Amino acid sequence: MKEEEKMLAGEIYDANYNKELLEKRLKAKALCKKYNELDIREFNSKKEIIEKLLQKKVNQFTIEPNFYCDYGFNITFGENFYSNHNLVILDANLVEFGDNVFIGPNCGFYTSGHPLDYKTRNKGLEYAKPIKVGNNVWIGGNVCVLPGVTIGDNCVIGAGSVVNKNIPKNSIAVGNPCKVIKRLEE
Repeated sequence: MKEEEKMLAGEIYDANYNKELLEKRLKAKALCKKYNELDIREFNSKKEIIEKLLQKKVNQFTIEPNFYCDYGFNITFGENFYSNHNLVILDANLVEFGDNVFIGPNCGFYTSGHPLDYKTRNKGLEYAKPIKVGNNVWIGGNVCVLPGVTIGDNCVIGAGSVVNKNIPKNSIAVGNPCKVIKRLEE
């Protein structure tokens, strides 16, 4: 099994010394750099870069610079996606955003994790679990979403939260660790 296949299967894989993965990450980093250096008014060029990065067509979206990701092709944006400045998506596994997702500044979505055993970790091995964000979700500033998390439809995640467990639909959740504090009417 190739390292990329292991990565997408959630198994331990070699992220640092695998030539194929390194080349794909370097390509994505170069595209992010180009995106971040564009004039904010260059809408068509921004769209072209994001489509090249994601390797798919996107419609209505706004990502304020700066934007960083690992690969790009593991990210899916729904319609009407908005992210404020300094979005980081470590997409070693799938990261899916539904329609009408709004993200505050300085947010991170991290599919990658590292073994607790230092000997394994020091070999540059890691794992990655998918992240899914539903429709009509608002995520406040400085939120960190960890590997394997699903945030349900119609949720609000309070600023500064660390989301390490699934959040059910129609919830307001806050804190470190992030916890549901209120259920919303459907």
